Amino acid sequence: MNPSPAPEFLTPARERVLLVTLAGIQFVHILDFMIMMPLGPILMRELNVGTHEFGLLVSAYTFTAAFTGVLTAVFVDRFERKRMLLVMFALFVVATLACGLAPGYGTLLLARCMAGGFGGVLGSMIQTMVGDLIPFERRGRASGTIMSAFALSTVAGVPLSLYLANQFGWRFPFIFIAALSCGFLLLGWKMLPTLSGHLPSAIISETERAHPLSAMLAVLRDANHIRALVFMALLMFSGFTVIPYITIYVTANVGIRQEDIPLIYFVGGCATFFTSRLIGRLADARGKIWTYRLIAMCSMVPLFIQTHLFPIPLWLMVVVSTVFFIFVPGRMVPAMAIVTSAVQPRLRGTFLSMNGAVQQLAAGVASYVGGLMISATASGQIDGYNFVGYLAIGATLSAMIFVGRIQMHTGTASDSNP
Repeated sequence: MNPSPAPEFLTPARERVLLVTLAGIQFVHILDFMIMMPLGPILMRELNVGTHEFGLLVSAYTFTAAFTGVLTAVFVDRFERKRMLLVMFALFVVATLACGLAPGYGTLLLARCMAGGFGGVLGSMIQTMVGDLIPFERRGRASGTIMSAFALSTVAGVPLSLYLANQFGWRFPFIFIAALSCGFLLLGWKMLPTLSGHLPSAIISETERAHPLSAMLAVLRDANHIRALVFMALLMFSGFTVIPYITIYVTANVGIRQEDIPLIYFVGGCATFFTSRLIGRLADARGKIWTYRLIAMCSMVPLFIQTHLFPIPLWLMVVVSTVFFIFVPGRMVPAMAIVTSAVQPRLRGTFLSMNGAVQQLAAGVASYVGGLMISATASGQIDGYNFVGYLAIGATLSAMIFVGRIQMHTGTASDSNP
């Protein structure tokens, strides 16, 4: 089955505006998640909480995002795409503003749960619209544009959150994100096209339509959908066993100062902002699966180096981390193009909501497993991180093999499965 063609009115100019709008929405909801990381010391001091309570603030976002991803999958394909996206985005804006206005720890925790519940599903809904609107031959480039929002949030998130929090207090970054989100909400209302073509094809029978889980069951009955979900789980696992502990490791074992961490993220994010779109163009030109395997193969080198580092100067650390940023998150560009194209178009919203939940759960499990494998020595250094690297490389190899089993709905031969 071929994907539904893009609407005739979607001219190249409209397509660029569409992608910029979706990338803007992607930017603010990722920034909302990223902004929590460097606020740890400030929040712990201002709210008088410990590391466990702060960790709960971070993980609350992920787990509620996973839960609402499954919940949204029940009904997402029953509604028009644009309206569904903008309603969720508006609720996310309210939740983010609530974070900035929270009077204490308990209310902030509740607000973070709300932000995760609404913001966590935005990524899958954005990819759904990309799959519905962008033709297969340009979908890799479109995914690269959307993924560049992650790079921009990395560049802006860490330094900006520290600056705003230091200048105006910990509440101001959330208020700033809410205000910025209002601008993208208005842009989305004016620029995004109405998408309801999936609704008639989603009605299989009165019995299935009446059952609230019919769409999810239809997704799970397709073996190709299951393969795509397993592939995404392996991909997320291979990254998030390593990523959450990079800062801890480089400060404890490599000798990088905490004050220099924003520079690492800034340079790496700047590089990714450009390379993610280059990777997308390569995926369209040479094939999604071929490109994924190439980037995944390259990613094993920085995965190994990052988890085996010894004391090095800052400039070399920046080089290593930048290569890591380019290839490890860069795998998501062809991967999302593959996964978006693997689903039956009439079930795309349900599938990608489930895919978002799988991503969140896999990231959470990977972070937990990675934490179990490392420990702090008496001297304060991190031990066992090298074994985390081996595990990540093993998961990467598994994903490289598994991706060849995924069939994509395309009319071209450039991505035929081997």
